[in-house]
Amino acid sequence: MARRTTIYDIAKELDITAASVSRALNNNPKISESTRKLVIETAAKMNYKQNKLALALRSGKSFNVGVIVPRIDSNFFASVIRGIEEELYGHKYNVIICQTHEDEKREFENINTLLNAQVDGILMSVSSISSQDFSVEIDRIIKRVVEKNVPLIFFDRKKSIEGVSSVTINDFEVSYLATKHLIEQGCTRIAHFKGNQFLEIFKNRFDGYRQALIDSGIEFDENYVIETRSTIVEGANAVKTLMKLKSPPDAIFSSGDFAALGAIQQLKSDGIRIPEDFCVVGFGNEPFTDFMELPMSTVNQVPLEMGKMAAKVFLERINKTGNLKASNQVVLTSELKIRESSLRAEVYK
Repeated sequence: MARRTTIYDIAKELDITAASVSRALNNNPKISESTRKLVIETAAKMNYKQNKLALALRSGKSFNVGVIVPRIDSNFFASVIRGIEEELYGHKYNVIICQTHEDEKREFENINTLLNAQVDGILMSVSSISSQDFSVEIDRIIKRVVEKNVPLIFFDRKKSIEGVSSVTINDFEVSYLATKHLIEQGCTRIAHFKGNQFLEIFKNRFDGYRQALIDSGIEFDENYVIETRSTIVEGANAVKTLMKLKSPPDAIFSSGDFAALGAIQQLKSDGIRIPEDFCVVGFGNEPFTDFMELPMSTVNQVPLEMGKMAAKVFLERINKTGNLKASNQVVLTSELKIRESSLRAEVYK
């Protein structure tokens, strides 16, 4: 087996000290640019591979960051991960991706595994908690992360925990705007597909919807609110339930695009015209929303920007001297994209 090239071999080849080689490979400002380039070129020719374990021991960093998402087969989460990787790549960090599949036990295990792997930070979007009992276990291990001074950054779905940073969007405000848009189109009986209310983002979307009704003088009717997961089937089934009401709705603001798509498909099969008879607004700006036969109005959650910002918050915290428990709450501005599924008034054309 061939012997691995060391910094001592490079130093001998260039007739400089091993310390100078080490500094050059680690971009130490004490080394001139010409020397740095020469060392890097020589290291490449000699097939030198940096010992990452040794580097981690010297720096106190593993240069690994854990990212936990409910699932990666989602355009939103895939785009967030892309943003994280793009931002961290230039800083030599590797990204370890974990999925919870909306399972609290997997979420607990993911956090525990990443801690044991001694990652430098965890960027996380929490799963839909269905068990209050297990929620306590999740809070316990998150507290352990904070106590170990491992930077933890929530993105999109978050918990409000002291010392934990987050990057979210203005869910309340944009949901308020989406509902007001439907009212401006002449809709007065607006239904809402709400998400799991244990999650702050879905609660904020529901609150924004309700507040827009109240501010517009429209009575809030809980019969128009149905909790659904964002799936085509659940959206279609929710519409079937709503249309059986004595006074069925004339619009839907959905907290997810896939449920909104299911609603549109069911409404069309029932012979209901969109947007003439019924308006629909989704949430998420999934790629299909702009390529449907009838493009869907929706909210753009700016996932790429969210991923980049979450990574920036991590870098700020990991490179900050002193107390890492100081939190940073970033709220990004999302965009209501008005398309044909809710477009009646001339002013929006």
